[in-house]
Amino acid sequence: MKEIYTLSNLSRFIFISILLFFIMQGSKTYAQQTNVTIKIITTKKQPVPFASVTVTGVKDSMQTFNKVSDSSGITIFNLVRDEQYAVSVSSVNYAAFKKGITVKNDNPVFTFTAENVSGSLKNVTVTSARPVIRQEDDKTIVDPENLAASSTNAYEIIEKTPGLFVDQDGNVYLSSTAPASIYINGREQKMSAADIATMLKNLPPNSIASIEILRTPSAKYDASGSGGIVNVVLKKGVKIGLTGSVTAGGNQGNYGNRFIGVNLNNNNGNTTTYLNMQYGRRNNSEQVKTDRIFAADSLLSQDAFSLYPTNNYYLGFGMSHTVNKNWELSYDTRINYSDFTNTTLNLSQIKKISSNQLITNNTTDVTNDGNTFYFSQGVSAKYKIDSVGSEWTTDISYNYSPNNNDQNFATTFYQPAIGVFGGDGEIKTQLNFFSAQTNLLFKLSKKLTIETGLKSSNVGFNNTTDYFRGKNGDRIKDVGRTSSYKYSENINAAYV
Repeated sequence: MKEIYTLSNLSRFIFISILLFFIMQGSKTYAQQTNVTIKIITTKKQPVPFASVTVTGVKDSMQTFNKVSDSSGITIFNLVRDEQYAVSVSSVNYAAFKKGITVKNDNPVFTFTAENVSGSLKNVTVTSARPVIRQEDDKTIVDPENLAASSTNAYEIIEKTPGLFVDQDGNVYLSSTAPASIYINGREQKMSAADIATMLKNLPPNSIASIEILRTPSAKYDASGSGGIVNVVLKKGVKIGLTGSVTAGGNQGNYGNRFIGVNLNNNNGNTTTYLNMQYGRRNNSEQVKTDRIFAADSLLSQDAFSLYPTNNYYLGFGMSHTVNKNWELSYDTRINYSDFTNTTLNLSQIKKISSNQLITNNTTDVTNDGNTFYFSQGVSAKYKIDSVGSEWTTDISYNYSPNNNDQNFATTFYQPAIGVFGGDGEIKTQLNFFSAQTNLLFKLSKKLTIETGLKSSNVGFNNTTDYFRGKNGDRIKDVGRTSSYKYSENINAAYV
């Protein structure tokens, strides 16, 4: 009888065949495995204990085994015969090495020799990264090395410094509404924010050694440091050189303005000088119209038109010189002069709201002709006591400012027609201000600092105001508006 295989019988046959194949392969593989002993010894035939031994299959790198040798320097691995393996050995005080083996016999033993590494170090270089920001005494010091890598000039480093905000005009702010004072190598820059920004933009980014930030300057800086201080310390050998700018501008209209200015700054190391000259012509106008109800049926209308033509002249000069490694002397002077002639014409009318009847009608014409003058000069000296930051500083300054203003005014009454009332006045003020201070900063051991100082200021202010009234050609002194006074002040202070 011929046997017929159904689908069910065929499935059983395939399953049994696959099962027998895996059983035979497993028994064959098991039969091919054997224990392989790896022994690590020194050049003096002594065992190397606790060495790291890694065995990796050459054909299949997924077959990796890691063990540590025992106190006899021996490790045992269960490997497949007739296979090639790579053996890597590493141990403290011994040179790491890598060898190849082939397992041909049962329970083979492989012995490897580890060579000693010299115990003496020829050259050792220790490197560490400096922190970007660190705190020393009353100031924060920023290391700009990392910022310089992504900047094209020194001004960009200021913009990227954490804790500093720079506006579009170049002013630097710390934590107040007042801009910070900018110092370079400990010297205050007597320039505008725009000129300082131009100077820093001409310096390469790697020219700055550090940036010192003083948010709350000590008492020796007085009110000049109300917005804080930013001191840019340049690397040794970096000289800013001669920098400058010329600015000019104006606008066109019924009453145009114009200005021109020249600024020069020369910093070549031991000596720093600056010169700043400005001239401006302003001719502004203003018109104010108001309507006010001051009674039940009364309206006061006023129309005032004013002109403010002004000429302003400014001259500034300063010099700072390092005499030697200890002494530094500085001088600064500023002169500002302005003259003006302001005129105002004011039309005043009072009308009844209900009937639009004109009650009063008059005009007032006021002219102010005057000038202001400001003169300031200062001398300072700094003596460096030691190399750790101890120093003695002295500053002496004098300011003088006289101002004059002549005023003429006249009121013409058209309704009711009662004539012209007018007068004139002369206002004179004079300010004298003298200040002297000395400060001592002494660095002690264990990060202790002693700071002390003395300051004396004298202020003298005089004011004289004389007014006269005029009517129909007569000039009479206005006692109610005429006055004069003198003010003097002397303040002496010390701090520790």
